[in-house]
Amino acid sequence: MAKFDSKSFNPQAFGTYVGRIPNLKRNELLKSRALKSNSEISSLFNSQTTTAYGRIPMYGNLDGTPVNYDGVTDITATSTTTYERGVVVIGRAKAWMEKDFSEDITGGVDFMDNVAKQVSEYWEEIDQDILLSIIKGVFSMSGAKNLEFVNKHTLDITAETAVDAQGNPKNQVGPATLNTAMQQACGQNKGKFSIVIMHSQVATNLENLKLLKYMQYTDADGITRELSLASWNGRAVIIDDSMPVEEVENEGVTSYKYTTYALGEGAFDYENIGAKVPFEMSRDPKSNGGEDTLYSRNRKVMAPYGISYEKKAQATLSPTNTELENGANWTLVNNDDSVAANRKYIDHKAIPIARVVSLG
Repeated sequence: MAKFDSKSFNPQAFGTYVGRIPNLKRNELLKSRALKSNSEISSLFNSQTTTAYGRIPMYGNLDGTPVNYDGVTDITATSTTTYERGVVVIGRAKAWMEKDFSEDITGGVDFMDNVAKQVSEYWEEIDQDILLSIIKGVFSMSGAKNLEFVNKHTLDITAETAVDAQGNPKNQVGPATLNTAMQQACGQNKGKFSIVIMHSQVATNLENLKLLKYMQYTDADGITRELSLASWNGRAVIIDDSMPVEEVENEGVTSYKYTTYALGEGAFDYENIGAKVPFEMSRDPKSNGGEDTLYSRNRKVMAPYGISYEKKAQATLSPTNTELENGANWTLVNNDDSVAANRKYIDHKAIPIARVVSLG
């Protein structure tokens, strides 16, 4: 068994332990069902033939206009359309090297718990960065049908100059903002939205309007504290300052545009594909009097529903965040008809992803 700073290290046990550490943001996304498991994706990437990129079918709905049933009109038949959706495995790896690692990092406190917690929290932030990069890429798509999605699923209120009945600027989020954005994006399907991710400045404005309610957590010692998780219009809210912020100048006045994302049930398929060796240790007894290195690797799929990853601008087998943000890599799911004019696309209203752009 490998040794880590004179401690026994079992990579399987460590990986299991890391998995048990609460991952609040991912757990909220899972509870809201914005992230959901997909057995087709799991089977696809656990096979011997597909390891990094694949395409899975999506079956279209019945359509067409019925004919008049009058005894003289022939009944015409149409067939359903099968769409294809590209999905990619996103791999990330990181290593941490420390001299006398457990002493320096944990301060003598339980080695396994402290290291596992730090690794879990680290990957939580990385996973959210990946998710945000994917959403940014989706909203950077081009082409007529793709832009129909982008425009309908974006509520930009930054140009508003009026105030509401209570004197609040309409270019900032208010009581009706989320509801309007969800209806504009998905129409009668707006009820599918379940979670919102926003910047703390947007959250502060909602707090001042008494529209935000924070969730609480009671730890093993019975201590209750507020989390950076709240609810707005019945939707769970994650507050994170990694959300997009754009500085704008207007007649010498500086302001900031904030982007808030709303996700619905099934917005993303999420599968942890795994790596051959997720965790391992290395001991260098020579350098700096002895060093220990913890290596961590993971491979995951985060695939937005109804949107296909086309891999048009990807240099290696795993896309970088910059490549995920490239709109050229994404398109609405379609039947890939060779004649562009005949191409059929998924109804954008079926995709529960929306954004609000505001000045706070």
